[in-house]
Amino acid sequence: MPGPRILAFAGSARKASNNKKVLAVAVEGAREAGGEVTLLDLADYPMPIYDGDLEASEGLPENALKLRRLFAEHQGLLLGCPEYNSSVTPLLKNTIDWVSRPTQDEPSLKYIAGKTAALVSTGGGLGGLRDLFHVRDILMNINVIVLPEQFAVPMGATAFNDDGSLKNDAHTAAVKNVGKRLAEVVAKLYG
Repeated sequence: MPGPRILAFAGSARKASNNKKVLAVAVEGAREAGGEVTLLDLADYPMPIYDGDLEASEGLPENALKLRRLFAEHQGLLLGCPEYNSSVTPLLKNTIDWVSRPTQDEPSLKYIAGKTAALVSTGGGLGGLRDLFHVRDILMNINVIVLPEQFAVPMGATAFNDDGSLKNDAHTAAVKNVGKRLAEVVAKLYG
């Protein structure tokens, strides 16, 4: 029987993003719990900043359509959430905005409402914690179930070994637990 399907991505396009690294640790936890995780890089799906006039004249960008198909194939979302100026990154917000748009044949939120999400982050002293509140609010307002389990790894610039693993074993366990918990909840909710 297939495991719960989880789509994982970070809200950063940077190749060496620490939030991609922390997300990879959470993905390990989800996979260890039986989750079937698709890890994608939003840098592979460039899109213009959401603009209603652009949408009206040209429709949804091809990469937004590709992402909608990926969202449709997964019940869970595992997000690595960088913090920019105490809030959500433009890349993450733009992705949510394009994926949630309606079309003539489909209602808005079709590809995101009803999903279950879990959040991890890393950054400065608070580890990106301030951003997690904003991401949580955005997702909950578009009918995504956001798990209470989350983890923000402090001091991301020095938190990782050269191989991308976390230096602190307690942080590793906490981040992996976020992924594990998401896989468990998605399995219970969606069979």
